[in-house]
Formats: sequence, structure tokens, C-alpha cells
Amino acid sequence: MMGEPVGRQDRLFYQFDLEEMVPADNLLRRIDAVLDLNWLRGEMQPHYSHLGCPSVCPELMMRMLLVGYCYSIRSERRLCQEVQVNLAYRWFCGLGLEDKVPHHSTFSVNRHGRFRDSDILRKVFEEVVCGCMTAGLVGGEGFAVDASVIEANASRFHRVEGSEVDWTPEQRARRPVQEYLVALESENPPINPKQKPKAMSPSDPTAAWTTRGRPKVMFGYSVNYLIDLENAVIVDVEATPTRISKEVDATETMIERSEERFALKPKRLAGDVAYGTAEMLGWLVDHDIDPHIPVWDKSQRDDGTFSRADFLYDEARDLYSCPGAKLLRTTGRLHSDNTYRYIASKHDCDACALKPKCCPNTPARRIPRNPNEAARDYTRALMETEAYAASSGQRKKIERLFGEAKQILSMVRLRLRGLTGARDEFLLTATVQNLKRLANHTTRPPPQPMMA
Repeated sequence: MMGEPVGRQDRLFYQFDLEEMVPADNLLRRIDAVLDLNWLRGEMQPHYSHLGCPSVCPELMMRMLLVGYCYSIRSERRLCQEVQVNLAYRWFCGLGLEDKVPHHSTFSVNRHGRFRDSDILRKVFEEVVCGCMTAGLVGGEGFAVDASVIEANASRFHRVEGSEVDWTPEQRARRPVQEYLVALESENPPINPKQKPKAMSPSDPTAAWTTRGRPKVMFGYSVNYLIDLENAVIVDVEATPTRISKEVDATETMIERSEERFALKPKRLAGDVAYGTAEMLGWLVDHDIDPHIPVWDKSQRDDGTFSRADFLYDEARDLYSCPGAKLLRTTGRLHSDNTYRYIASKHDCDACALKPKCCPNTPARRIPRNPNEAARDYTRALMETEAYAASSGQRKKIERLFGEAKQILSMVRLRLRGLTGARDEFLLTATVQNLKRLANHTTRPPPQPMMA
């Protein structure tokens, strides 16, 4: 017997409970069980006036943003449209069927004002990290660091060659340009003072011109993650222009901030060779953190002559001895390339039978030594240990987080411009990733009934 046709909506009143419409195993229901934003209104209170019309609740806006980044809806206009018709979204945001969804312009006004003045996105992220720590997801002993390139909201076809731009009054009125010009005068400018950028974007000048992205060349930002290796919880996140020097500097910032905010200081840090610079390794060793990082070493020669590894360093006497048992000494002067020079005697080299294999094109052999060479040697010794091998395998967890951000959360191209815009998007993405892990650990969906 054929059933009655559906679509009859002639009832005047409905008995309806929004709570019953959201399945128990829905992702938002499980996230809601571990998300506590009751503190947010009190935190934001000083940023609201006691006069004027009532504003949109900050907790409502934050929950809507989390919904958007959880389901790859980063357009605030589209997010408002989706919350309008999706019952699960309404339930998570605390909206009833008749409650009005905020206008999309409310988000941009608060993002450029109250949200950034209060740094509320970072505080929400850190609150979620504390929840992960309380749930036992953070071990606190082994960390990993890495960066991934995200395309900026700037066309690679509209660029200015070189680093000098004659800004028009109209361009100077734009927020990303204003942020860039102010940052140039700060202690940490967005460009590398030693190497000027090859091209700049007039719409987002902080974004770096790079060949590391999806297209062959593009403007991009780097999302820097510091994760705990036990359960791949993101402990800190930072946005930088896509330059290796900025990514390495961000590592120090994230480690110091994690210790300050959470009292977390790792015993070891895993990373790839980009973090194996002498300065980075020296900083880690000085802070009692074992670098499980390949050493960035270009001293190996491939022309058949002796490499620096063939010379023995005597720390007590501060000198090198060559394969011919001759000594190389230094004046103690630190040169412009941040190295000391250890030089052999020309008299010793002229009479040495090994000169053709040592310094055939120079009068005497020279060995450069970085002030952090002891940290490099310490790291080389760590590279032979089982703990280093284990960290190298665990470091792949951070790559999976980047894959999740790009493939599942659609974080392949930014929507907001400027370094602050990139920071906002990266914080929300990392917050959602941590919330998913916390929800999966804390809540378990009920078993499905067996089919008859």
C-alpha cells in the first residue's frame, strides 16, 4: 500500500523541542559538552559601554565562529545564512527557533575592535588547551614544531616588483597597509632586513612572496604550530609571513608563551632541518631543551679536500688540530657572518704533504666556528640516540594536523588580510582542531541500535 504524500504543512501549531532534534552523536553536541564559555561575558565586559542599545552577545558570536570553522564556513555572510536554517547550528549557538541571527557585519566590527583589543580569540584557544590538560591529553615532555604555508588573500598577478611601494592616500587608508607601515617601525618588522623582498602585494604588503605554496609562486603566510607529541594537542599557534627566519623566531615566542601561560616547558623539541640553525640550537640548549632536530650543516666538502669534521677541536685550549697534527688558532674576533676564524700557520701549510687535500687554492687553511658550535655538537650526539629516532617518527603528527586543517577545514587560502587577520584565522582553526580531540577523548557517541 502506497503511503500518503509528504509536504502537507497545514498545521497551525507544532509541539517542537529543539533539544530533541540534535542527535546525541552530533559533533556539535559532543563539542558543547567540553566547551565552557561562561567566563567570556565577564572577560569582555570592560570593552562594552554602559550606554546605548544592547549589543550582540559575545558568546553567541564566538560560538557561531566556531561553527563556521568547524564546518569550513569562513564567510560570515554565509555563516549567518547557514545558522538561520540549520537546527544543530541554532542549538549549539543557544538560539531558539524565533531568535534572530546577528547581521554578518557585526562580526567584522567586533573583530577589528573588541576581539583584537581583548585578544579574546587567543584566550578562547588557551582555555581549550587548559581543558585538554585537565583531561590528561598533554604530556608536557615532548613537543614538535613546524610551519605550513597558507595562501594569502592577495593576487599573485597584482604585485609590485621590489620592496619599495609609492603608497597612494587611498592605499594608506586600508587596514592591512596601515598595519604593515606601523610594523616596519617596530622591533620585529615583517620583512627580513638583510634580504629585501622580491615582490610585494599592494593589498596585503605583509604577506611574503614565496615559491613554497600550491601555485608555483604566490603571496603567503605561515601557520606555525607547537604541539605536544603525546596526543597531538596544539599547545600554541603563531602567524608569520612565509620566511624561514620568521618561522624560526616564532618557535622561541611559542615556547616562552607556553611556559608563561601553562607552565609547560618541554624536555625535548622535534623539528625539521629548517630549525637546525646554530642560533636556534644554541637557544634550546641554553633553555635546557634537547633539540631533536637535524643540524643545518654546510661544512661538508665534496671536492675531495678535508671537511671541517676532519679537524679536531680542543675546547680547553680553544684551537683546532688538522689531520697533519698542526694547530689552527683564532684571534677571538667575531666576524660579520657571526663566526670565529681558526687559521693555520702559512709556514706549517707550505711544508705539509697534505696541503693538496687540505687547502690547495689558499696559502693556509681556515676553519670557521659558530659561537653556538657546542650546541651543534651536542645535537649531533643526540641524533645517534633512540629517543631522537622516536621523536622523528612522532613528529609526523604535526603534518597530519596541517593536512586536517587544509583538507577537512579548507584552510588553503585566507579570507582575511594582514598579519592580524591571518592570526585570527589560525587561532580559530587550531581551537577547532583541539576541540575535536578533546570531544573525541571525553565523550563517546552512544552505540547504534542493531537492525532487525
